[in-house]
Amino acid sequence: MPEGTSPATPVAAPEAAAPPAAKSPAGAPAPAGPVPVGKDTTAGMLFGIGAYVLWGLLPLYFFILMPAGAVEIVANRVVWSLLFCALLITVTRTWRVLAAALKDRVVFGSLALAAFLIAINWLTYTYGVTTGQAVETSLGYFINPLVSVLLGVLVLKEKLRPLQWTAVAVGFVAVGVLTYSYGKLPWIALTLAFSFGLYGFVKNRVGSKVDAITSLSVETMMLAPLAAVAMVVLAASGSSTLTTQGAGHFWLLLASGVITAVPLLFFGASARRLPMTTIGLLQYFAPVLQFLVALLVFRETMTVERWIGFGVVWLALVLLTLDMLRAARRNSLARRALRQAS
Repeated sequence: MPEGTSPATPVAAPEAAAPPAAKSPAGAPAPAGPVPVGKDTTAGMLFGIGAYVLWGLLPLYFFILMPAGAVEIVANRVVWSLLFCALLITVTRTWRVLAAALKDRVVFGSLALAAFLIAINWLTYTYGVTTGQAVETSLGYFINPLVSVLLGVLVLKEKLRPLQWTAVAVGFVAVGVLTYSYGKLPWIALTLAFSFGLYGFVKNRVGSKVDAITSLSVETMMLAPLAAVAMVVLAASGSSTLTTQGAGHFWLLLASGVITAVPLLFFGASARRLPMTTIGLLQYFAPVLQFLVALLVFRETMTVERWIGFGVVWLALVLLTLDMLRAARRNSLARRALRQAS
């Protein structure tokens, strides 16, 4: 999502390990029946919903920051996120972890590339919301799972199942319909989908070596010099709103560091407790909320052609979700058979 990490297909989370099979006192497998939901699962669901709801409501935050533009919002977000991450690292005493990430060439190089990609994503997303194109930004995150599947084919040489191929084909049809309805290529949506898809791909190469806060710290550290320069240039040209719109606006901009980091912390806590399939279903909370905010709060226009285009995208996502659930069920049955055989 606009703010987290995301794997190649199709969601942003490591797959949680399957719990060991329950045993009776005699050592035999426990009788079949409904398994009670554990505290970890409940907490994971709450953390996951919290993360995606916060990401889904992010357009409202950008809206109340106006008249600040996209560059100023993103620049402040980078600088204050870095300071907030430094505070968290100090409290959790993990400076050694950050130092190790900076010394590891593979990790540092990957996170530097990730920083470049997330900067493009943040700028595009903020520009879309602040210029009255929030509907198209939500489209970008609806398309993102399809892009992630496509990256799996093109980059990882993965073999897709028939239903996945059908979903990707339907996705291409949807882009064609939306291009016709907008009268131009929906470049905001496509930029968001591909930048975040590539960002997730890069982050997954080093996902096991760095935690969310260390990762965000390195990425914002890479972007902070440019962000600081942008803030100085805006202030010198009289375009900065940080100190010209009152105390409320000032503190809201400073809060961008917290607003950036908290959903990531929630997401990380969720990903450690839930299987990938569940995370994959939760991810739709964010674009659905963004879409509703654009329609109900910002009152953006949806023509008949755009409804048709979005409908085709949603059809592709239904196909992709059905395939994901079927694959998860097959894997679950295979693991159960393996446990029974052993």
